[in-house]
Amino acid sequence: MPRLPNDCFANSADMISVDQAREQIAKVANTCADIEQVSIDKAGFRILGEDIIANMDVPPAGNSAVDGYAFSFASYQDSKTLVCVGRSAAGAPFSGSVQKGECIQIFTGALLPAGCNTIAMVEDVTVHGQKVFFPEGLKDGANHRKAGEDLKKGSLILKAGTRLRPQELGQLASIGKCEIPVYTKLKVGLFSTGDELCNPGDAHKPGSIFDTNRFMIRTLLENYGCCIQDYGILEDKLATVKDALAKAADECDLILTSGGVSMGDEDHVKAAVEATGNLHFWRIAIKPGRPLAMGQVKSAAFVGLPGNPVAALVCALQFVRPLITGLSGLNMKDAALPVFGKSSFLMDKKPGRTEWLRGRYRINEQNEPVIDKYSQDGSGIISSLTWANGLIELGEDVNRVEPGNMIRFYPFTELFK
Repeated sequence: MPRLPNDCFANSADMISVDQAREQIAKVANTCADIEQVSIDKAGFRILGEDIIANMDVPPAGNSAVDGYAFSFASYQDSKTLVCVGRSAAGAPFSGSVQKGECIQIFTGALLPAGCNTIAMVEDVTVHGQKVFFPEGLKDGANHRKAGEDLKKGSLILKAGTRLRPQELGQLASIGKCEIPVYTKLKVGLFSTGDELCNPGDAHKPGSIFDTNRFMIRTLLENYGCCIQDYGILEDKLATVKDALAKAADECDLILTSGGVSMGDEDHVKAAVEATGNLHFWRIAIKPGRPLAMGQVKSAAFVGLPGNPVAALVCALQFVRPLITGLSGLNMKDAALPVFGKSSFLMDKKPGRTEWLRGRYRINEQNEPVIDKYSQDGSGIISSLTWANGLIELGEDVNRVEPGNMIRFYPFTELFK
């Protein structure tokens, strides 16, 4: 499939809102993945590439929901004592038909033979020899799983773009589907820039820092089901960055960088992107998250994340996640779901921008949901991320938060999936 068209992201000098940024992402992030067939045992959490139509009824025939005795409700209405003439077990059905005044012993999942439409549970009957005594009050059709009760042949059961969780795989298995059409995994190129960076395990020299962002973002991408090409740490040289971007654009659907998109003399990512594609600095009314760059290199989408670790992860969660969602073919309605709780803190906030704070959701002694804020707001404090179990979202219209106010909270469990 073709990837992004040229100038896919609108270039605006005006500050835009979070919602406007997400609308623009949804508009341009069309599926760029191909479709491949994988065996059902390899399809877990992949994204379905085609609509699936049921090729059979599920269950394929009427069967029993319980262990007990099956009979015609008309026979039960005539007499509460019936004669047992056989048995039906799962995989070993009763071969004949049940006549008036008769019943059969039946087990859970066993086929319901002709002449039966109702089942009484074994614990509700009394058996003496061949005679079975039934209680009053049984309902017509009780404990009878009808053919097609779950799925009807010819019905749409799963739509393209569905993530295949265990329950979706169970549904596919129920119609005997063994080869599943899924979108190929999104190919993402990832690298960091900065002569001051070194990898964990390298000798730590004066003035150097360990690269943290690449490992955070890589783990996030793996959780999103991407196929990652890690290009490591690039030197702060224009030619090096330019060559790496061109190579990544030929090999990947999306390129993510960390750092190097500011206006400093050693920030070469901006110039390298402009030399091989188009760069649109998005002025989004957010905190943290500046600078955040979006554009494309050749036909690959490009996102330049901030260099500060907290800002890098927050921007990846808020903007790269929906971009990956669209490019991968996943239904865009698969949004993170917030929870709400009472603020435990007091703060003033600048109106007109969306802010994400590191927070911790908990239940207090009164069994009420409460949300705490980390004591410091710096974008380089990684320990605030390990302390938090999610992000507090304060919208553009908020200018003050007081203890007891209901606030919105996004658990990491939602944002990471």
